[in-house]
Amino acid sequence: MERFFGTSEHTIDEKGRIIVPSRFRQVLDELGSSGVVVAPMDKALFVYPYGRWSEVSEKINSQAEKSDTMRRFRRFFIGNASDCPCDKQGRILVPSNLRSYAALGKDISLVGVTDHFEVWNREKWKKDNELLEEEDMRKEEVRNEIAKLGL
Repeated sequence: MERFFGTSEHTIDEKGRIIVPSRFRQVLDELGSSGVVVAPMDKALFVYPYGRWSEVSEKINSQAEKSDTMRRFRRFFIGNASDCPCDKQGRILVPSNLRSYAALGKDISLVGVTDHFEVWNREKWKKDNELLEEEDMRKEEVRNEIAKLGL
């Protein structure tokens, strides 16, 4: 299984290129993936190795015929996804429409989430973490769900 984890603070250059952290590139190399697919979700960007993207898109396609909502989700998620091959410097070029969607400025956070990693506007990432700590973790049902994980 892929093992993207941890958070790195990076910058995005004026052309929209992001340096993929070396530990994430190592996972991509082990998977034989020369690039990634970037898709919009949660006002951030989800970045999948090619093999994992195939699995994700198949799951979405299998659900798309079950409801109008899933068909709209498929159009949004897959229709706005972009193939982003890594260049020789280990960078990916994120298209402007995806940068706009995630409100990516110069300062970004790259967040490993096991089978993929995410690219966030750094301030939005910090606020999302604060929301978890200050609101979500105060809810008994959230604490119970986490306790079921044995944590």
